[in-house]
Amino acid sequence: MTTEAELPPDAEIGPHEHEPHHESTSALLNWLRAAVLGANDGIVSVAGLVMGVAGATDSRHTLFIAGAAGLVSGALSMAAGEYVSVSTQRDTEQALIAKERQELEDDPEDELAELAGIYRDKGLSESLAIQVAEELTAHDALAAHADAELGIDPDELTSPWQAAVASLISFVLGAALPLLTITLFSESSRIWATVVAVVLALALTGFASARFAEADVRRAMIRNVVGGLLAMAVTYGIGSVVGGVSST
Repeated sequence: MTTEAELPPDAEIGPHEHEPHHESTSALLNWLRAAVLGANDGIVSVAGLVMGVAGATDSRHTLFIAGAAGLVSGALSMAAGEYVSVSTQRDTEQALIAKERQELEDDPEDELAELAGIYRDKGLSESLAIQVAEELTAHDALAAHADAELGIDPDELTSPWQAAVASLISFVLGAALPLLTITLFSESSRIWATVVAVVLALALTGFASARFAEADVRRAMIRNVVGGLLAMAVTYGIGSVVGGVSST
């Protein structure tokens, strides 16, 4: 029988050979999740805007100008917000990594004991925890401590530029659907065509976001669709009231 002390360190907690693939997969899923949320925001924001304008006017030109302005401003706003948010997160992570690097230089023995303690608290025996901590420290001390103590991979920090571009593109793609639908369809069918297109798109993004989060798909789809319908109904109602008042 193989004893606990005979197990190689990486059998329990060390960096596995497939870990880079796992990190890449996680990064891809995070990017896809952000893209789905960005597309969802684009759909709801511009659908609400053009439906509000449609309630006030039948002018195809006015609808397109308003929708296009909402698309551009919304995409830029989302990209800027994402850039600032991720930059702040990245700065925080870099500061924590720098602090950990300094602690390793100032007191390596205490840091080694701290790392061993983390693995001991996870269920390893004292001897195996020390062995694991020693081997991981010998391989890459900073990476080992950043992962165990901070949950950060120093080589996999999120790029604010990538996040901003992904958000911008996904918002534009989502916003383009209600904009094109309401401007390309005839006056008699544009409202219902836009509602149907938005409902289908929101059901799809709700399904995708739930699958990424491993949540209840049905609930996410219903929540998405109801929220979108409510936004369109409210803005259309406001537009109708404002358009009626301005025409009198």
